Amino acid sequence: MSAKCEPTTSDRVPMSATHSLDSSVTHVQGAEKATPVNSGSPQISLGNGEPEVLEEKQETLENDWENDPENARNWSPRRKWTAVCIVSAYTFVSPLASSMMAPGIPEVALKYGITNPTIIALTLSIFLLSFAIGPLILAPLSEMYGRTWVLHIGNLFTMAFSLGCAFAPNTGALIGFRFLSGFSGSAPIACGGGSVGDLFAAKDRASAMGLFSLGPLIGPVVGPVAGGFIAQTVGIRWVFIIIAITCGVVSLFGIPLLKETYAPIIQLRLAKKSGNLEKALKSHPHFQEERSKLHILWLNLARPITILFNSFICFILSLYAAFMYGIFYLMFATFAAFFKTTYGFAPGVGGLAYLGLGVGFFLATIFGAKFADQLYKHLGQKNGGVSTPEMRIPALFFGSFFVPIGIFWYGWSAQAKLHWIMPIIGSGIFGFGMMTTFLPIQLYLVDTFAFAASATSAAALFRSLLGFAFPLFGQQMFNKLGLGGGNSLLGGLAILLGIPFPIYLYYRGEALRAANPLTRGSTLPQHKS
Repeated sequence: MSAKCEPTTSDRVPMSATHSLDSSVTHVQGAEKATPVNSGSPQISLGNGEPEVLEEKQETLENDWENDPENARNWSPRRKWTAVCIVSAYTFVSPLASSMMAPGIPEVALKYGITNPTIIALTLSIFLLSFAIGPLILAPLSEMYGRTWVLHIGNLFTMAFSLGCAFAPNTGALIGFRFLSGFSGSAPIACGGGSVGDLFAAKDRASAMGLFSLGPLIGPVVGPVAGGFIAQTVGIRWVFIIIAITCGVVSLFGIPLLKETYAPIIQLRLAKKSGNLEKALKSHPHFQEERSKLHILWLNLARPITILFNSFICFILSLYAAFMYGIFYLMFATFAAFFKTTYGFAPGVGGLAYLGLGVGFFLATIFGAKFADQLYKHLGQKNGGVSTPEMRIPALFFGSFFVPIGIFWYGWSAQAKLHWIMPIIGSGIFGFGMMTTFLPIQLYLVDTFAFAASATSAAALFRSLLGFAFPLFGQQMFNKLGLGGGNSLLGGLAILLGIPFPIYLYYRGEALRAANPLTRGSTLPQHKS
């Protein structure tokens, strides 16, 4: 399923851009210089003139940038982790908004006089639909104009649209504001992974990516816990107001502290200040286009879809992540009714049932990220100090075992109506496996694709669509097969997707990357450990 079309001029990655995203055309520390061997990877157009002279100038510019303090890779650890924490905070807020209203859905129905169950469900799930669409537009924009202000503006709009939800006069307005909130809230999902890739080399990236990846998973868990008590005590309107306040607090710290991380944008801005814009444009053909801005925008907007459907690697990893995300939202959608009917949990207390997933996510972030990082470095050292994206796969394989175990445990303990802690433990095991697999999938995509934000956005699109779809048919499946049988079906599919494909990718991933012009030419050595 490798891409059949060659990249257009606007898709070609400038050498500095490639470096900023942990390029495939990487360097081995010391005097040696890597020689590109992947003929399918994006190439650099050096323009007119003597090739030797231009190549020498290009190399000099690259070496200067590699040691430039403005390069995000050269920031101090404190500044880097401040940026990661802000991006992670942005990434936490929007998924929080996706689920916080769930325990208050009956109050929403009563307030607006909604009797149609589909419309009631739509007030909640419409967020995920726009959450899937948003990255297709926002991720390419972040690679054209910089990541940071996409994050800032997206968060501010989420704050405004949340207030719109709080004071919506009718059902249509509420659904409209929820849709817009999901669109703007997708900004950190669209380009946050690219920001982490800008800041850290692949060998140092696991912990930062773990913190970033926690937001999309822990937000929907914390949301119902808080939302249940808020809706029960002060009303559903305050759920949206508190989301808006949270967005405002994050922006209060984020806007002054988070600076641009994307290398080509930083270099272009520096060139404008120094009056060397023409020289910078010659060094970065990515920004030098004769075609219209609209055409360039279209090429960039189409890139996530192109990557998703023209790369087997991106498709299969995104499919597996999306499948787990669909199960996660299916649990999320059915927990409240299940624990109320089976164990008599009240709405506020019922939100605490989601804590099993949250504990699993936290444990995976603490231990899974550390394990993945150590394993990646160990495999690199065994390979003569050379690390490749495929060295992320063993951690993915490890986490894949916990996913079906958690699903089976949850389903059959719920079917047997054992003590309420048993299905919660099962959901926690699933959460641990989900997060442990989610992290290496994100890292592999960032390591592999030249346009990291577009690749992660393609995966986010797939995830959100399945998260939107699974709850629509899940209850009918459980009604027909039972909780045990329905979850056994899901567990079997998790084994099918999570066991053979990672093994195949571990052995064949390098060849698949070499054959695909959308990757970074990452058959080259990436790092000296």
